[in-house]
Amino acid sequence: MKTKVNEISLKYLGNMRIKESPKISSSNDAFEKFYCQWNLNHIAMQECFKLMLLNNGNRVKGIVEISTGGITATLVDLRILFAVALKSLATAIIVAHNHPSGTLLPSQDDKTLTRKIKEAGLLLDIKLLDHLIITPEGKYFSFADEGIL
Repeated sequence: MKTKVNEISLKYLGNMRIKESPKISSSNDAFEKFYCQWNLNHIAMQECFKLMLLNNGNRVKGIVEISTGGITATLVDLRILFAVALKSLATAIIVAHNHPSGTLLPSQDDKTLTRKIKEAGLLLDIKLLDHLIITPEGKYFSFADEGIL
């Protein structure tokens, strides 16, 4: 008797070849790529957490939304985040979330989450390059630039 199981797949939308994809060389490069992917109609209303997947040459493989939450928080499940990173064969990641309030400073929860992502990435050989906090006004805070990554 055959047992059926679900097939799980990850797909890329778009026809861009990796050599044509943008290369991330700075926090500003990452911010620009994230910001243009954000729903600007909701950036001032709800927190959203996104993941940028990078290859070994720091070229963007894609950006995926991991979670959308409420006004002051969103839940990030590390298992989902790293399932996507592993399935896409990313060697590095950059994460970002918005603060609808416009506050640029990270909360203690933001710092704790960043530490957890970094530690989990080390175990999986996926490097966390940065965590950005983005405001509705188009400003950002970079954990890497501030030396707290």
